[in-house]
Amino acid sequence: MHTEINEILGTEYPIIQGGMAWVAEYHLAAAVSEAGGFGLIGAANAPADWVREQIRKTKELTDRPFGVNVMLMSPYADEVSRVIAEEGVKAVTTGAGNPEKYMELWKARNIKVIPVVASVALAKRMQRCGADAVVAEGCESGGHIGESTTMTLVPQVVDAVDIPVIAAGGIGDGRGIASALMLGAKGVQMGTRFVVTKECQVHPAYKERIIRAKDIDTKVTGRSTGHPIRALRNDMTKVYLQKEQEGASVEELELLASGALRRAVQEGDIHNGSLMSGQIAGLIKEEVSCKQLIDMLIRQTKEALNRSRMYE
Repeated sequence: MHTEINEILGTEYPIIQGGMAWVAEYHLAAAVSEAGGFGLIGAANAPADWVREQIRKTKELTDRPFGVNVMLMSPYADEVSRVIAEEGVKAVTTGAGNPEKYMELWKARNIKVIPVVASVALAKRMQRCGADAVVAEGCESGGHIGESTTMTLVPQVVDAVDIPVIAAGGIGDGRGIASALMLGAKGVQMGTRFVVTKECQVHPAYKERIIRAKDIDTKVTGRSTGHPIRALRNDMTKVYLQKEQEGASVEELELLASGALRRAVQEGDIHNGSLMSGQIAGLIKEEVSCKQLIDMLIRQTKEALNRSRMYE
């Protein structure tokens, strides 16, 4: 389980925890890194002071490498980027924009830059602007999604760029990791599976809803706005999709979704909150610690790769 991603991130295993908004805070990031993976703090729309505090608290819990996910559309992106450089982390993953304007700042501090991409064109662009690797995220993932599946996107990105590719979307066990490696990825990023861990601070009702999910239980809202989001179906997604069908305005839809993720994560509102989750939720049946999860993933991956040799 040693690839170029281990070298870039300084980790034991090429497994990255997704930088999920409202979910990926210091308890989870530190636990993943301590277990041999790469933990991420999700900056989302949080102010710079919050990100600084999260980085410092993570350092109190682990001396292993970890990083921050920056949503480049955030109004605080400039300030957060400076805080990351000042505090120093191993790597930054980015989404919702182009990180090129921050490259010089981060590279001067030896911070690795790994953008999340949903297309070959964007992967090529990120390589040109100096990215150290890219996360190719398929539409099976939770939260904001693109159109291509992981199975189709990853090999095309692998063929298109010379930097390492990390696969994301629809990966929940060692079989998924083995598949990603066979597609040419050098590591994986997992979000939904890390939500259902003991160290993750989301409301228990959110975790329980993922555990009870079936394979058909996610819905995609927001296609009409150009910002599709995958979440577990509930009253909120039902109303949202109905309003989309009726031609509701972007403003009306945004008002409906405003604060929905926070309500789910912090208050456990499983009816009117946004239960962002990938399609892999149907595979998750129990809550375990990050250490137990990563140990299990490595064992399963090795078993799956060993089984593949029976066809040689």
